[in-house]
Amino acid sequence: MFTGIIEATGKLVQKKKDGSNIHFMLEAPFISEMKIDQSVAHDGVCLTVVGIEDHFYTVTAIEETLSKTNLGEWEVGNTINLERCLKIGDRLDGHIVQGHVDQTAICDITEAHKGSGLFGFTHDIHPDYVTIPKGSITVNGVSLTVVDSSRGFFTVAIIPYTLENTNFSQLKKGSKVNLEFDIIGKYISRYLAVRMPV
Repeated sequence: MFTGIIEATGKLVQKKKDGSNIHFMLEAPFISEMKIDQSVAHDGVCLTVVGIEDHFYTVTAIEETLSKTNLGEWEVGNTINLERCLKIGDRLDGHIVQGHVDQTAICDITEAHKGSGLFGFTHDIHPDYVTIPKGSITVNGVSLTVVDSSRGFFTVAIIPYTLENTNFSQLKKGSKVNLEFDIIGKYISRYLAVRMPV
């Protein structure tokens, strides 16, 4: 489990196809503290560390993961948002994040607003995947508060610190991002669908 508070950014240094899978090699500032089998969120996608060598570590994304995320579009040199899993007893500064991406979205708005950034995203309409104003959403692993919300679209405001310490500064119109909708909202939606089927 994660919180959506990005711990650091890493750099993709190698991308290697292996059948329908892709092995990604990255460098990260906390590499000395990592271990094999550790779970790390990469742009919001929970991946298992399968190898560590010198200043680099490797994770593998399978076909299912690649089909539901933007990982297949990663290129060597890309900056990746990283978060190690939550420790029991730590503060939950963001919100409950599982590291399981629900779908991708396209960035439609990138605007500067008096020191902050406003970003808008369009996503596929799905009954279980909804946003509400002042609710939580995870974009590329970052826990954010929704500003405005409509069917298949939402906006978020980004503070300067987040712009400087995540890969949000690299987003532009047309960028594909990973979304994980609020787990509480998803459970409520599914419960209502079961109790009150159409």
